[in-house]
Amino acid sequence: MSVFEVLTNDNGSSARRGRLQTAHGTIETPVFMPVGTRGSVKGLTPLQLKDTGSSIVLANTYHMMIRPGAEIVDALGDLHGLMGWDGPILTDSGGYQVFSLSTLNRVGDDGVEFASHIDGRKIYMDAEIATTVQNQLGADIIMCFDECTPFPAKREQIQVAVDRTIRWAEICKKTHSRDDQLLFGIVQGGVDPEMRSLCAEELIKLDFPGYAIGGLSVGEGHENMIRTTQHTAALLPSDKPRYLMGVGMPVDIVAAVHAGVDMFDCVLPTRNGRNAFAFTKNGPIRMRNSMHAQDTGPIDPDCPCYCCRNFGRGTLRHFFNVGEMLGPILVTIHNIVFYQRLMAEIRERIEAGTFSYWALESIELTNALESESISEYKIA
Repeated sequence: MSVFEVLTNDNGSSARRGRLQTAHGTIETPVFMPVGTRGSVKGLTPLQLKDTGSSIVLANTYHMMIRPGAEIVDALGDLHGLMGWDGPILTDSGGYQVFSLSTLNRVGDDGVEFASHIDGRKIYMDAEIATTVQNQLGADIIMCFDECTPFPAKREQIQVAVDRTIRWAEICKKTHSRDDQLLFGIVQGGVDPEMRSLCAEELIKLDFPGYAIGGLSVGEGHENMIRTTQHTAALLPSDKPRYLMGVGMPVDIVAAVHAGVDMFDCVLPTRNGRNAFAFTKNGPIRMRNSMHAQDTGPIDPDCPCYCCRNFGRGTLRHFFNVGEMLGPILVTIHNIVFYQRLMAEIRERIEAGTFSYWALESIELTNALESESISEYKIA
């Protein structure tokens, strides 16, 4: 039996409602995964995270390898034991750090030499090491080692990265040693349709249980991102889950689900929550604004989260202004609940056959604002 099942296809788009089976539980898709880079979603206990409606979390292979080290994680009961999280976990491969820490590394055809961002010591990572480390960390879903190109990038640079990504994927599959972990391939290629097609075609031949679309949200803008996502998602097997890596503005998620994507992760709800930025369907609320000083109302009166049920905007503003850690914790809880409620509504609308119209209406509303600013995005 396949680990992924499509339950409902949307009539007016490529959106689908699915179910993904993992060793630590079932994931209802489309799904959003909060990011716990170093083994913890900042500020939240596992119980609080579960109460937000989250079913799967993400951890970062590079950072876990640096500290505390894969051997120590294994000794502590793998990532599930370290995190105190009994549900599914996904780990990236460390490939994104090839891009994001480019000033600290040297990339070759075989792998990457990093200078640790902690103490400067030299660390080597290649496809075999990245896979072996992820096998040891024990996540339910692990990712192939890949190379992400910046935007813009020349065709020759994209070609080199795609060739490496394909070659490294072959090594990852040969190295992968655990049947209880799902290894996903990652399609690269920048915003070049031909490169994306080439990469997807070669990775599909390797028959991974799932496929990711990587290398986006690196400065290419919403239009390029969605056009590339639409092109790439259409190339991927319909009976395998599709994961858009690192993309997380609500309107981007809605557009990507419309294109047939099933899985998402992003630091936005947590990072912005720590910086007094609250997501709502009517647009963002900046909690440090003086207009909230005497406001006893919640961030969102329709939100069922712990923050909105127990704290007013004026209280939250005070916590942020005096540096109380409860402020970031509460707004992080609210933001993750906002994202999980968005995903629940998406799943419900796909099942009800109303997703396509609602999605296009939401995207058109956002585009009508004529702004690329994070503060202007809304969902109808």
